[in-house]
Amino acid sequence: MKKKTVNAAGRKRPWLFILYMTVLVCFTAYVMLDTFVLPSVESSSASSAYASENSKDQSSGSGSSESSDDSAVTTDTTYKDDNIQVTLTAKRVADTAVYIADVKVSDVSYLKSALAQNSYGRNIKETTSSMASSNNAVLAINGDYYGFRDYGYVLRNGTLYRSEGGDSQDLVVNSDGSFSIINESETSAESLEKAGALQVYSFGPALVNNSKILVSDSDEVAQSMNSNPRTAIGMVSPLHYVFVVSDGRTSESAGLSLKELAQVMKDAGCTVAYNLDGGGSSTMYFNGQVVNNPTGGRGGNGSSEREVSDIIYIG
Repeated sequence: MKKKTVNAAGRKRPWLFILYMTVLVCFTAYVMLDTFVLPSVESSSASSAYASENSKDQSSGSGSSESSDDSAVTTDTTYKDDNIQVTLTAKRVADTAVYIADVKVSDVSYLKSALAQNSYGRNIKETTSSMASSNNAVLAINGDYYGFRDYGYVLRNGTLYRSEGGDSQDLVVNSDGSFSIINESETSAESLEKAGALQVYSFGPALVNNSKILVSDSDEVAQSMNSNPRTAIGMVSPLHYVFVVSDGRTSESAGLSLKELAQVMKDAGCTVAYNLDGGGSSTMYFNGQVVNNPTGGRGGNGSSEREVSDIIYIG
């Protein structure tokens, strides 16, 4: 009977395979952590500019500090001072609690964005209420969660952070206080910045434009259920805005489809309206407290706020 032989290379192969698999698993784990967990400030100069401008607003008496003086008159559902007027209403739509804030400001500078931890980058997150409180916001909603993607225009408070785009619809806040809808494949971020745009949000889709609903019953955000918590912002006319957040995914509130959300915006008088990040991110903050019932929590299954990249606020 012939004796079997195993050469040295053959004996090493199991160890090489184990080593290969170990390296592969470690690399995959690092990529996942880097993409979804580890904070990364991606533009220190832009972030510094943002933090400097934000600090200037709060210390100079402009913007948020000006709107929080002793002349403000507030109730549980209203806020009014010399420059800002907000009226909050709640109603039921499609077995869902919907919160609608009607906003009028004297100047577009009172409509602002804030970044988590005053920094631009990936996986830099904070709750909507924390960012709102830090910026003395009267009213705030979660933004477009730009940090969850590495594409889509990001222009905030006049500073361009990201110009890599695709073919998505974006919402532009112009210097005269008007809103417009653009397609990234047709308009560059640099041209928007040059034209004086103050904010560009990239999530979508556009819900209403020229007073017409743009979405149908079959339209939905990728990988999203038909009924969800939702966040949207709209314009009735320049300096007259509507912020909307709906609950969802609970026994008390089923959630809205995009078509139902668009109808809410149109019924509120919006000539332009835009869908922002929803689901567990959907949060509305008003007069120092969260008014809806966020379902983000840790891991996306809790009954509390999800940390996000940015907010849109009045202050």
